[in-house]
Amino acid sequence: MIDKPLACEALLTEAAGLIGGDSPRLDAELLLGYVTGWSRTTFRAWPEREVDAALVDRFRTLVERRCEGHPIAHLLGEQEFWSLPLKVNPSTLIPRPDTECLVEAALALDLPRNANVLDLGTGTGAIALALASEQPGWRVSACDAVREAVDLATDNADQLGLPVTVRQSNWFEDLPSVAFDLIVSNPPYIAGNDVHLGEGDVRFEPASALVAGDDGLDDIRQITAKAPAWLSLGGWLILEHGYEQGAAVRQLFTDAGLTCVETRQDYGRRDRFTLGRKQDAER
Repeated sequence: MIDKPLACEALLTEAAGLIGGDSPRLDAELLLGYVTGWSRTTFRAWPEREVDAALVDRFRTLVERRCEGHPIAHLLGEQEFWSLPLKVNPSTLIPRPDTECLVEAALALDLPRNANVLDLGTGTGAIALALASEQPGWRVSACDAVREAVDLATDNADQLGLPVTVRQSNWFEDLPSVAFDLIVSNPPYIAGNDVHLGEGDVRFEPASALVAGDDGLDDIRQITAKAPAWLSLGGWLILEHGYEQGAAVRQLFTDAGLTCVETRQDYGRRDRFTLGRKQDAER
């Protein structure tokens, strides 16, 4: 414990030196802003502004947890996705910026104005909520097998005032019979022996949302095999996957009878998601 306040700049310099990594100063500013309620602009404009002793202790506790590797999003309890502030917790994946590429692709499709849309394994609700925020006419629903994730996604939908219906279901198992014009998902796609599971933020994320068998494709196999029965004629399936899985996923889409199959890249120009269409009856 300490018994005196400290200046913002002194605290930030101390914390950045301890945190290390790719963005230590940013992490420090985000944590101090969370504790104090001050903006990052405040730290730059008034570096000498003092932080109360009790808040200094709280800040240093968060810095210690960050040094242990805890994701910054978990420490803040929030992660931005598609400019939407989403609550996060350890029951789900933390939304990644590259998944926004999938959202962009979905929004570019020529879908009905009142399209039925499903987000499988929604986690925080990120994809479903992003789509609903851009297309208020779409009837967006989402599901997740984990009760805590369902509650979290529902909380995010309520907080944002977006009409997304969230259900508990292991993929399609417990969904009502509806034909969807678009099915999207960021399913588990990491192989069980992948060395990256012991690195970075994924150490603190649920394995059930990351790992999918020996080759990382178990869940994608399930989804692609069953999705055509849930798609309307001309409906689309879009799945995120690992950057080395494009060819395998395209084959799974083709085997399922989908057409217009294509793999697209993320912001880092790596294969990141594949889309395909259920054959229209007129074709």
